[in-house]
Amino acid sequence: MAAHPDAILVPKVSEASDVTAISQLIHRSGAADTTKLWVMMETPLAILNAAQIAAAAGLSESRLSCFVMGTNDLVKDTRASLAKNRLPALYWLSACVTAASAHGIDVIDGVYNDFKDLDGFRRECDEGLALGMDGKTLIHPGQIDICNKVFSPGSAEVEWARKVIAAFDDPANHGKGVITIDGKMVELLHAQMARRVVAIAGLISPIE
Repeated sequence: MAAHPDAILVPKVSEASDVTAISQLIHRSGAADTTKLWVMMETPLAILNAAQIAAAAGLSESRLSCFVMGTNDLVKDTRASLAKNRLPALYWLSACVTAASAHGIDVIDGVYNDFKDLDGFRRECDEGLALGMDGKTLIHPGQIDICNKVFSPGSAEVEWARKVIAAFDDPANHGKGVITIDGKMVELLHAQMARRVVAIAGLISPIE
């Protein structure tokens, strides 16, 4: 705890009670209030309990802020094969994205084992982004640049997001649920999405 980590990643979390117990342990250990809990979603029971585990983020003293997919362990336990594609893993991935989104926490995609296959890695990053993942677990420095390019908002996306935010912040649009920007219909929900894009851009320099 003296190192003041941003987060502590704990493996084999399978029930909401695990989150509560670990959060209390972190607190008793003297961790700073800013130290968060990340949990590995890597057992079949964790997938079945994803909603309850994510909901634990709202409990008193809970530090839970992120799911990290442990796809290798899930493959081992379920005897599924991801050799051709990740279709057998779609339920695991989508269940965790949905649960995490419902309770306001992030979710990080699992590893890509063949670190020499950068084209395959990029395809899986793109797939994870399309599924709603917030990032990807990396096992080799050679994967860093590609991951950042895929999951970081580009300059055009950030510019559009700022335009959407400014439009909804305009007093003339106060109370409106739908407005038109550059000939496009934009809803209030897009403003919420835009604020997240800008927030991310503030943490990670936009990469084209």
